[in-house]
Parts: sequence; C-alpha cells; structure tokens
Amino acid sequence: MRKISEEKLKAELERLEEMKIWENSYSHSVLVCGVDEAGRGPLAGPVVAGAVILPRDCQILYLNDSKKLSEKRREALYEEIKETAVTWAVGIVGPEKIDQINILQATYEAMRQAVAGLNPKPHVLLNDAVTIPKLDLLQVPIIKGDGKSVSIAAASIMAKVTRDRMMMEYHKLFPEYGFAGHKGYGTAAHIKAIREYGPCPIHRRSFLKNILGESKA
Repeated sequence: MRKISEEKLKAELERLEEMKIWENSYSHSVLVCGVDEAGRGPLAGPVVAGAVILPRDCQILYLNDSKKLSEKRREALYEEIKETAVTWAVGIVGPEKIDQINILQATYEAMRQAVAGLNPKPHVLLNDAVTIPKLDLLQVPIIKGDGKSVSIAAASIMAKVTRDRMMMEYHKLFPEYGFAGHKGYGTAAHIKAIREYGPCPIHRRSFLKNILGESKA
C-alpha cells in the first residue's frame, strides 16, 4: 500500500474516530455488531448480508461504505477485516428464494443468517437503515450507516466482496450475460443479453417482468 503522509494519516484517523461514535456509546463489555447487505437491486444473483464485530481499538485505515471504495481497496479491506474482527459472518439468500418471499424478506433472512453465524454473539446490532424482524436483540437502525459506523462499513465490505466473488464465478458458467462486469445489475448490456438469450438460472424472475414483457415472469 502506498505510504501515507503524516497529515493525511492524521485526517484519516480523525475520520475513523468520528465513525466510532456509535460503537463508543456502549461500554467495552458490550459487543457491538454492524450489519449491512449487498445486492438488493440486481436482476440476478443472491442478496448477501454481512455482520461484523470489530475490536473497539482497531484502526483499519480507509474503512468506509463499500460503494465509495474501489474494487482493489475493498478486496484489501476484506482480508484485513477477516484478520482483525472479533468475529464476522455472511448470510446468503439466492434468487429462487428471493422470487418466493420478495427481496425485502430475503434481505432480512440473509441478515438473520449472518448474525446467527457470529461467535461470540453480539449484544447490540447497528444496522444500515433497517430493523430486522424475528431477532431478540437490541437493534439501532442508522440511515446511511455504512458511512457513519465502522462496524456497518465493515459489514458492507464483507457482503459486497462476497457477492462480487460469487458473481465472478457465475460469469464462468454464464459468460454471455457479462456478470463479471455488472455483477447482475440492470445495465443496458445486461438487459440486452436477457432479451437475446432469455433468463438463466440465477436471474430473479420476479424482477424481469418488464424486461421480458410478461405479465408474470
């Protein structure tokens, strides 16, 4: 990683301290977990949720909302979070289940899976904007939380990188759709491929009604 100047390092550490406000509002004996998802909007592939408990004293430089980071930065942070976290987990719900229960319920299910995979278990969940049903835990929904909390930011990175890696593997199976580039989102090239080849097994049929001109996909 390129060497950072003292001035930039100071600014980055100050930014990270600001992003620890939510975590630091609890005593050190309280395990605070960030929760976020990736993949609610795409036309294909799973929705993935991340859950991360970070040490209170950790200083992972450049930790931020995954959407604000380059792919290279996200990949590096993913590995650092894996090494640094007290515990972390992801939950994955595939396109068939998304079609069955709808994307919102599938997102909640992925989040519950991620939280269930943690050891030790958290005392408090900091969630990006949502309250997850069917969880008997204190939850704090934070609007745009992936840019305000280090824990949620870390969860967003774990979810995003996990999902992107899955889409890269799907690209090998279905190269005609270009999943390696758009990761399943509704780009013009992706929509053109769907119209040309029809949906593949990882497409969310409930998302394709307008594209395919069907009353029920």
